[in-house]
Parts: sequence; structure tokens; C-alpha cells
Amino acid sequence: MCTDDGLVSVLAANHTLLHWRAMRTLGDRGLAEQAVQETLLRAWRSCAKFDETRGSVRTWLLAIERNILHDLIRASVARPGDSGWDEIGELADPRHAHPDFSDGLVDGLLVTQLLEALPVAQQAAVREVILRGRAYQEVADDFGVPVGTVKTRVHYGLQSLRKLPQCA
Repeated sequence: MCTDDGLVSVLAANHTLLHWRAMRTLGDRGLAEQAVQETLLRAWRSCAKFDETRGSVRTWLLAIERNILHDLIRASVARPGDSGWDEIGELADPRHAHPDFSDGLVDGLLVTQLLEALPVAQQAAVREVILRGRAYQEVADDFGVPVGTVKTRVHYGLQSLRKLPQCA
């Protein structure tokens, strides 16, 4: 990761997730991009300290970004500028941030692309249980299979997704 090529691959694998999370937290495209850039800059500066035994690069980047997001929120509260107190409370509350349409579209395309790598039975089980939030028993009844089969398909589907190379 401490090379130009390493940074490019880390960026390609994680930019979408980092940007989505920043948009969801901050609700501002410019601040979100600033947070992603600062995350990558800090990761680049401290790449020699990265310990693979403590977690994945993605987990490490998300921890760095979390700290940056907290810093940005604190800074906006400390120096509100033209914001009223009600807006500051909303800025600090991620429930009020709204990613734009294109972020949702990109996330949907990414999920679809990842699911296509799974066998059809696992795709269907993951889509129904994980993405649509349906109960295992309900999905099993719809598919006409035992509930244990649905649980197994979801388990192995998620396990396979974790092993896939990450897309941007």
C-alpha cells in the first residue's frame, strides 16, 4: 500500500464505500470528498504503521475516516458560520444527511455486480434475507426448502462475497 500502485488499488477498492459513508454522515458532497481525501492522505502517511494482523485495509480506512468525520462535525459545531443552532444539531445527526440519487445508484450497481458472482440459489437467499430484510422462515416457505437450507445459502453467499476482490 505504500507505493503509488498500492494507493491506487486501495482507492479503487474503497473509494465508493468511504464516499457513501461520508455523505451519509455529513450530507454535503464537498465535505464528503474532503473527508475521503483526508482519509487517504492520512493512510498514505501512516501506511508503514498498518498491521495486517489487526484487520483489513478497509477496516483500517474506515477507522481513519470515522475520526475525520468526527473532526469535521466538531469543527462545524465550533465554527458554525451562517448556520443556526437547529442546523448544527442536524449536521451532527447522521439521520438527517441525505446522499444524492447518484450515490444510491452506484451502491445498487455495486451490490448487483457483487451478487452476480454468486450461484443463483445463494443470490436469491442473500437478496431476500439480507437486502430485503425478510425472515429466514418466510423465505424458506417461499422457496419451498427447509429454513436451514436458506440459512446455509445466506451464510456461504456472504462468505463468498467477503472473499471477492472489492470493486469501485
